[in-house]
Amino acid sequence: MPNLINISEAASLALHGLVLIAKNQPMRMNVKVLAEGLSASQTHLAKVFQNLSKAGLVRSSRGPAGGFELNRPAEEITFLEIYEIIEGKITLGTCPFGKLHCVFQSCIFDNELNRISADIYNTFKKIKLSDFSKLREEE
Repeated sequence: MPNLINISEAASLALHGLVLIAKNQPMRMNVKVLAEGLSASQTHLAKVFQNLSKAGLVRSSRGPAGGFELNRPAEEITFLEIYEIIEGKITLGTCPFGKLHCVFQSCIFDNELNRISADIYNTFKKIKLSDFSKLREEE
């Protein structure tokens, strides 16, 4: 069944991995432990976390007690930031069909899809990593 909003596996791994790290602070978590906890490929997860590290969201340390830790408090990291690190910057106000020129004089959706996209963007901007961590506590 199709979903209206699709989040890539990479973005999902980033979010879930960061939640695990946030929940287990101050302990560092290595890729092997994260992959086991998420039932994910170590290789794919390593690539995702390499991007998060390059963007400065996490820092890594080597050695037996090494692994990843958050570079900032979970309360300061937004879902939008995580999403854009993995997927790239979101552009608002563009045609939802990727067209440069519409065959009609005005958008058949009367820009309703752009409004919905802006709402989703603003929601992603409001949600903090700590919000996801709190949801995990309730499980």
